[in-house]
Amino acid sequence: MLAFVGQWSHAIAAILFGAFALWNARHITGDTQLRALVVAALLTAFWALAVAMNGSFALISLIAEHCRNLGWLAYMFLLWRQGTGDKRGRSIAVLYLAVGVVIFCCSIGDAVSHGFDGTPHAGDASFFVLTLLRIMTSIAALMLVHNMYTAATPDARATLRLPMVALAAMWSYDLNLYTIAYLTRTWSVELLELRGIALALIALVIALATHRDGKIQVSLSRTITFQSLSLVAIGAYLMLMVVVTSALQIVGGELARMIQIGFIFLASVSGLVLLPSAKFRAWFRVKISKHFFQHRYDYRAEWLRFTDTLGQPGDAGETLEARVIKAIADITESPGGLLLVPDEGGALVPQARWNWRSLDLPSRAQIDNPVAVFGDLRRVIELDSERVAQDAYGSIARHLPLWLLDAPDAWAVVPLVHYDRPAGAVVLARPALNRTLDWEDFDLLRVAGRQVASYLVEARGQEALSEAKRFDEFNRRFAFIMHDIKNLVSQLSLVTRNAERHADNPEFRADMIATLQSSTARMNDLLARLSQHNKGRNEEPRATLAFPLVDQIVQAQRTRHPVLVSGDSSLRVIADPARLEQAVSHLVQNAIDASNSMEPVIVLIKNVDDEIHIEVIDKGEGMSQTFIREKLFKPFASTKDGGFGIGAFEARSLIVAMGGRLDVASREGEGTRFTIMLPADLSEAHYFTSTEARAA
Repeated sequence: MLAFVGQWSHAIAAILFGAFALWNARHITGDTQLRALVVAALLTAFWALAVAMNGSFALISLIAEHCRNLGWLAYMFLLWRQGTGDKRGRSIAVLYLAVGVVIFCCSIGDAVSHGFDGTPHAGDASFFVLTLLRIMTSIAALMLVHNMYTAATPDARATLRLPMVALAAMWSYDLNLYTIAYLTRTWSVELLELRGIALALIALVIALATHRDGKIQVSLSRTITFQSLSLVAIGAYLMLMVVVTSALQIVGGELARMIQIGFIFLASVSGLVLLPSAKFRAWFRVKISKHFFQHRYDYRAEWLRFTDTLGQPGDAGETLEARVIKAIADITESPGGLLLVPDEGGALVPQARWNWRSLDLPSRAQIDNPVAVFGDLRRVIELDSERVAQDAYGSIARHLPLWLLDAPDAWAVVPLVHYDRPAGAVVLARPALNRTLDWEDFDLLRVAGRQVASYLVEARGQEALSEAKRFDEFNRRFAFIMHDIKNLVSQLSLVTRNAERHADNPEFRADMIATLQSSTARMNDLLARLSQHNKGRNEEPRATLAFPLVDQIVQAQRTRHPVLVSGDSSLRVIADPARLEQAVSHLVQNAIDASNSMEPVIVLIKNVDDEIHIEVIDKGEGMSQTFIREKLFKPFASTKDGGFGIGAFEARSLIVAMGGRLDVASREGEGTRFTIMLPADLSEAHYFTSTEARAA
């Protein structure tokens, strides 16, 4: 029964593939791809018919199977040519040629093995070798199917999907059949007979795929090509080992076993030594790029890697300078590099190195004249050629320093140009595979050099901006302090003038000493605030009695102008005493400067809706609403002659830093009221203390 199913299923598969081929043959009008599809279908029909008539192991069936595989591989190869162009199609033919050689060897082996029917020993060896070759053919064909689909454009994959699924199913079935036979040393009759049913279903899938329109475009992937050739090389390596050891086994003899073991040992050691070699891998990649692609580099992959290296510090937290060197070195697979940047005189001096500790730099390692070295600043220097032409007239080597020419590992110098100005240069170490740079290397390195130059210039600009901000912060602090110094000078000048008249008065002398001590303390505090490493006496806001603090502030002012303080002495404000003292001092000083000599300045302290209000009131000239809105709280704007215009600005900055507000109300000719609003201390302990104080 199983033989009957196998015979008729193969016959049905032959009919389906034959009908498919004849149906599509009517539409052939110079379409090479369709012609290859028809030929592959006819060869498959011929093989299925041969199996149905003669069995799976007849010589004609075996040869027909190899022809079927070659037909479908030829169809896939034409898809490559259509998507990549003639030149690339010829290059990729090496992959298909390798599989074709395996198929050819297998067909020769099938023809020869039929002469070993009476020799059991030779027959077993041929079964072993030929089954292994069939396994390799199936694996290689499946690999090419996978590569074909992954290399297709997204639009073409919908059209390509069903044919590739059908071919993958056909070779997957063969792979299982041959693998089981190889492991069990016998053929699975069930799989051989059911092969026809699987083939008939595959014919239906391929026929369905022909009703879908769409142009298939395939682009050759460097990664896939490298992996494919690696697999082919490994397969050929294993096949060579199997063939040689099988031949030695057939020849026999006393030393056959020893020679087999020795050959396998030497081949394995050679593979383990050769394959991990960085130099061998670099040579392999160069040969693939040279013979399989129009360009040496996969520019999309190179640019993605390049930008990732520059933009991401990585786990090691590398600096920008190290990432710049690495990004350029990775293009040519250089193991290390050195970054040179301009100094004040325009010479290029070393700033950073990456993975190149063997480079011995002298104390004066620099390139003095970058323009003479790089010409128009677009020239990549290949040091080996310059060493050869070192004594020639007009050689660039005459402008290169000896420390660079004498370094044997120094390979190339890449200029970093930003807006036609030198931003630096990168010296590349010699790669594992020493080669000569070509025009493609020069173009890519020049573009990469311009890109990293923009990164370096931007980083320097950020550093300059940060430094300018630090100077700006220093200048801002100095402006505030100058304002405070002016107030101290005014206070000390008043003390000096009064000393001439009241020096004999003991009360005046005591008050003068207190004033000098207060001024000295404030000046020391100003010096501390001026330092960029010292934040002065700033503290976190805390509960503070407002009245004693304000009264202490105005004590020093009363010697030169009447100042009145009134309010609830038990009110506590949440503030930093030092910053509040500074803010109130500014406002009181401004009020004194704006008032007549006999008109007192009034400071009121009160609680308004759980806020402590400290009001500084004067009856001076007042300010216009336009001045208040546009200039009052901006630095260097003042209504006083010789004023700095800093007091109100700094006072508001201090109050806001403590979580409060500063309000102002003024009328021209009537005076001004500044109101400091800060949170009140509402703790329970303070509440009872205040209540008891008022009751007392």
